[in-house]
Amino acid sequence: MSISNDHNPIEHFQRWFHKIDLEYPEDETNAMLLSTIGMDGFPKSRIVLLKRFTWEGFVFFTNYNSEKGKAIAANNNVSLSFNWTAAKREIHIAGKAEKITENLSEGYFESRPEGSKLSAWVSDQSEVISSRKILDDRLKHFTEKFKNKNVPKPEYWGGYIIKPNLIEFIKHDPLVGFSQITKYILQPDYKWSKQIRFK
Repeated sequence: MSISNDHNPIEHFQRWFHKIDLEYPEDETNAMLLSTIGMDGFPKSRIVLLKRFTWEGFVFFTNYNSEKGKAIAANNNVSLSFNWTAAKREIHIAGKAEKITENLSEGYFESRPEGSKLSAWVSDQSEVISSRKILDDRLKHFTEKFKNKNVPKPEYWGGYIIKPNLIEFIKHDPLVGFSQITKYILQPDYKWSKQIRFK
């Protein structure tokens, strides 16, 4: 195993992400598995979409009142996983989730199609409803309410950034029968150490 501290895992992620996006259209490049610690103390996972990544971390958007939003409010230690099957690559990330600024959430919300904006008002994520008619009635209500107007962002909707403290890249090579695992760990001085091993 080799160890060094002169690498940036976000650059590594960027190279892989763009390669998968260009060369493996069958893989849903920005689909990631978000895992949180549920309010019942058990881990829960669901697919969310990566909307952007920066030098600070990985951004997705959701309803803050959803199950995952409540879980993050109680415990913001989370993990992300990308599984690009066709490319035989995986990425695992551990870090802390933080809300992004309101103006950034508003800017992204403004870029969404009108139907997506309305759905943010219509759907109470993770809440049980008795029938589809309730959703249809809500959609009708908000469509009329915002007719000929810009649909504003609900206060309970916005973005999170996952700021990583560990990122692990796994590249499988079935021809030779092993995988290369590159692990980056954030150090107390905010530099990254890098470990490479084979399995």
